[in-house]
Amino acid sequence: MSYTLEELASDIRETLNANPDTDGQKAICQHVSRALKDDAFVTTHMPARAPDDDPREVLYEDPDLGFCICAHVYDKPAHGEPHDHGSSWAIYGQAAGSTEMTDWRIVEKGNGEKPHLVEPERTYTLEPGDAYFYDIGAVHSPKRDEPTKLLRIEGANLDDVERSNIAAK
Repeated sequence: MSYTLEELASDIRETLNANPDTDGQKAICQHVSRALKDDAFVTTHMPARAPDDDPREVLYEDPDLGFCICAHVYDKPAHGEPHDHGSSWAIYGQAAGSTEMTDWRIVEKGNGEKPHLVEPERTYTLEPGDAYFYDIGAVHSPKRDEPTKLLRIEGANLDDVERSNIAAK
């Protein structure tokens, strides 16, 4: 039987209610991996998008805890700049294709209009089934050279979260 969006949301909710700190957030990766390995889940919730469509779609937003389950579908290369998720954590889960991720270290704190300056710390590849946790303030950047699909869990809807001003050194 296929893993459903409702089951994923329920599993995340139970995990966060039992352990709302970083350990609980990291534990969500196992649920994300389960969804990523379920062909029916991926097919149902991450269909192809028209080239001009936003690659991000909020599939579920929890009314009590505020976390979001988002599908990201890219039909062409997409290279992201270094960024964080402001006051939120996030989990990136690779469903199809691969994503080269770079973690960045802040080498000079910014303030006001002056951005944080960052330099690359490590680069690795997310493959289908991989889920990776990014804590609050973790600076990272994705690079996708082929069509990809990913599932991202956001601790809060990132449409409403102010992010840090960051620039590569």
